[in-house]
Amino acid sequence: MKVAVIGTGYVGLTTAVSLAMNGHQVTGIDLVASKVEKLRQGISPIYEPGLDEALKKVLDDGALTFYTDLTEAKDAEIFFICVGTPEAADGTADLTYLLGAVSDIEKVHSLAPQERIVVIKSTVPVGTGEKVAGMLAGCQGVSVASNPEFLREGSALFDALEPSRIVIGVDNPQAAAGMEELYNGVKAPRVITTRANAELIKYASNAFLATRISFMNELARLSTALGTDIVTISRGMGLDSRIGPQFLRAGVGYGGSCFPKDTIALLQLAAEHNIHLSILDKVREVNNTQPVWFLEQLCLQLPDLKGKQIAVLGLTFKPDTDDIREAPSLKLIEALLQKGASVKAYDPIGASDVSKQFPQIAYTQSAGEACEGAHAALLVTEWEQCVQLDWKRVHQSMAQPLLVDGRNAWPNQEVKEAGFHYIGVGRS
Repeated sequence: MKVAVIGTGYVGLTTAVSLAMNGHQVTGIDLVASKVEKLRQGISPIYEPGLDEALKKVLDDGALTFYTDLTEAKDAEIFFICVGTPEAADGTADLTYLLGAVSDIEKVHSLAPQERIVVIKSTVPVGTGEKVAGMLAGCQGVSVASNPEFLREGSALFDALEPSRIVIGVDNPQAAAGMEELYNGVKAPRVITTRANAELIKYASNAFLATRISFMNELARLSTALGTDIVTISRGMGLDSRIGPQFLRAGVGYGGSCFPKDTIALLQLAAEHNIHLSILDKVREVNNTQPVWFLEQLCLQLPDLKGKQIAVLGLTFKPDTDDIREAPSLKLIEALLQKGASVKAYDPIGASDVSKQFPQIAYTQSAGEACEGAHAALLVTEWEQCVQLDWKRVHQSMAQPLLVDGRNAWPNQEVKEAGFHYIGVGRS
C-alpha cells in the first residue's frame, strides 16, 4: 500500500521504516528541511538500536522516501499522523501539531481526492478521533482511525515489527478492512474497536505501567526500613502468573516522553469529567519524590555534600536511547549542585544533550573516568558501560568507596567484597 507518515520522531520514523520493511511504499514527511536531508542520506536523528541499518536498507531499496511537502504523498492510501502531542501548561495534551497535520491532509485531499484512511498514531485524549473526523467531514472517501503505538524506546524497531498487539479504532468496516490489509502478515493479536476505546487503551496502558513502577518504588522505601531485599521480593512477586515480572524493578523513578506526559494528561481528562483518579495522583507523587528519596540515601552517608565530588553514571531516562526527557538524572544533578557538590557525569549517548542544560559540570569519556577522585558514584541509568566495571580499579581511583545504585544493577555482593560501601534501592 502507499503510505505517508507525517512526523519523523521516535514514533514516526520507526513506523515509516517498519512499514517499508513490511513491503509498503512509504513517504516520510517532516517540516524541518535539514532533518529531511539527513534522513535522505540514511542518517537517523534519533538513537535507536538497529534503526540506522534498517533505514539505509529501505532507502536503498526505494521503499522509503522523505519530503517536506505533503503534496509529494498525494496518492497515499493511508496517512499516518505521528507528530508530538506535548504537555500543555495546564497538563492537557497540546494538539497544535496534530491539528496542523489534519489541515494539511485536508488540502492535499482536495487536490487529489480518493478513498483513504487518516490514522492517528500520536497519543491523544479520548475524543480526538471524533474531532478529526469532524474536521475531515467534507472530504469524501476519507475515514479516520485510531491506531496507538506501544513502542518502547530502546527496542522500538523490534516492537514495530513484532508488536504485542495491534489496536485499531474505526467507525466503519471499510476502514477496518483497510487497516487489516495494511497489517496483513504481521502476527499479533488484534483489537478492533471504537476510536474512543483505542485512545483510552493507550493512556490506560501507560498509566498502569507507571503504577507498577511507583508501587515498587514505594515498597522499596519500606524494604529499606525493614532491611529486606526488594530485588528478591520483586522476583517472588513476578513468578505469580497473575502479576508477571515486567515493570517490577525499583529505582530512581520513571522518565521519558510517555509516562510523565500521559499520566498527567489522563488525570486532566478525568478532572474534566469530574472524576478523581486518586491512585494515579499518588503514582505521580511517588515518582516525583523518588529522586529526592534516593538522594537522601546518599546524604545519610555524606551529610555535607559541599565540595564533594560525585560521579553520576547514566543520563538518559533508560539505556539504549538518547532521550533525556524527564530523566531522573536531571533532577539529581540539579539537587547535587544546589548542595554544593562537584559533579562528573558519563553517558555513552546522552551527555551532549545534558551538557546544554548543565554546562558547568564535567563530562567524561568513560564511567571509570567519572569515578576517579569521587566521594560517591551514583548509578542512574543502567547502560552496560556503567554496570560492567573493573571494580578493583574503580576502588583504587575513588576518594571514598561509596556506591549508590539507583537501578539495583550493580553486583552488590561482589562490590561489597571488593571493599565498597554499597547502597541500593530497597536492597539489604
